[in-house]
Amino acid sequence: MANVAVVGAQWGDEGKGKIVDWLSLEADVVVRFQGGHNAGHTLVIDGVTYKLALLPSGIVRRGKLSVIGNGVVVDPHFLIAEIERLRAQGVDITPDNLKVAENAPLILSLHRELDAHREEAGGGAKIGTTKRGIGPAYEDKVGRRSIRLMDLAEPDTLNDKIARVLAHHNPLRSGLGLTEVKPKTLYDELMSIGPKILPFMDAVWDLLDAQRRSGKRILFEGAQGVLLDVDHGTYPYVTSSNTVAASAASGSGLGPGAIGYVLGIAKAYTTRVGGGPFPTELNDEIGALIGDRGHEFGTNTGRRRRCGWFDAVLARQAVKTSGINGVALTKLDILDGFKEIKICTHYLLDGQRVDRLPASQAAQARVQPVYESFPGWQETTSGARSWADLPAQAIKYVRRIEELIEAPVALLSTSPERDDTILVHNPFQD
Repeated sequence: MANVAVVGAQWGDEGKGKIVDWLSLEADVVVRFQGGHNAGHTLVIDGVTYKLALLPSGIVRRGKLSVIGNGVVVDPHFLIAEIERLRAQGVDITPDNLKVAENAPLILSLHRELDAHREEAGGGAKIGTTKRGIGPAYEDKVGRRSIRLMDLAEPDTLNDKIARVLAHHNPLRSGLGLTEVKPKTLYDELMSIGPKILPFMDAVWDLLDAQRRSGKRILFEGAQGVLLDVDHGTYPYVTSSNTVAASAASGSGLGPGAIGYVLGIAKAYTTRVGGGPFPTELNDEIGALIGDRGHEFGTNTGRRRRCGWFDAVLARQAVKTSGINGVALTKLDILDGFKEIKICTHYLLDGQRVDRLPASQAAQARVQPVYESFPGWQETTSGARSWADLPAQAIKYVRRIEELIEAPVALLSTSPERDDTILVHNPFQD
């Protein structure tokens, strides 16, 4: 039985929550390995909608162990609030079924304030962050000044760590015209949340190693999408962590050999939120219609997503940089009823054909999509649970996507409901 890593194969918002929930029925452990609470997942189970941001999607399933790995930056106040909100919906969350890595960096209030200030002052250079402190928290991690979860368990040594982080932030805040943070204010902030979050703390790398050795099936859940990877995405319009599948190992403490299958999630069209290049974006009635039909608004932010045709160039690039073995294609039903549907097969850059998105920001802005057109289908695909339920033209569309992205479709999702899924290949059976 293979352990499975799930990553977004576009710019995020691909429907990972539903797919992870679907796969979690066969998993014993579900692990979040990067990102923060900037990426929302919506699950619909028996007609009940659960909106998650930081918690792994497996938390809504009884008998599953949910783990937040060291690669995640954790806002402790947000985490406790999310736990309480889900408990109010009847979800049982205890230190027995939720573990948080002891070495996970914490998002502090000063990170949120700095993030918001930078984005609001960015003018035409805005990155499109969610202003939740994700980027500044990762900066402190790389700068070796993070306050980590384990530090809350050692209040006698916390003041020295606060002094170290404020030695960086207060001069920066002063230069930006922000009020300096007093050490006692930050100390009190941390001590107020410590007793609530510390019961969930564990040495996650050791726990996961024991789970793997005992034969437990582990599902690694990524946030955002591969095209937002800080190295391989549309830099600088990216997130502050590595979103590719390799991060499932480094962000959880397991070796890369623990990952047996990589499942990429992609919509049957393309969306992104915030700034940055988007070659197939549709700034017309069709783009608006796709957005309205697909309810393309951020789960946590409410921001409207930009919409466009499926970009096979970018999806193929994601397949290669993340080692994707198979794809879960979602939201096929949103394309029902279109007379014509298009797929971007390659780009033109300064009149020359290119089959990848250039790394250069200037070149990314100049690429022009080249499309292949398909007749649409008038029948509905919504709720289909087998290939026989799909219109012939919809099947042709899916098959062409497989050819262009050089990866097979392992699952096909035809509605937000978990059971409306066509299984072609079970990743856990590899």
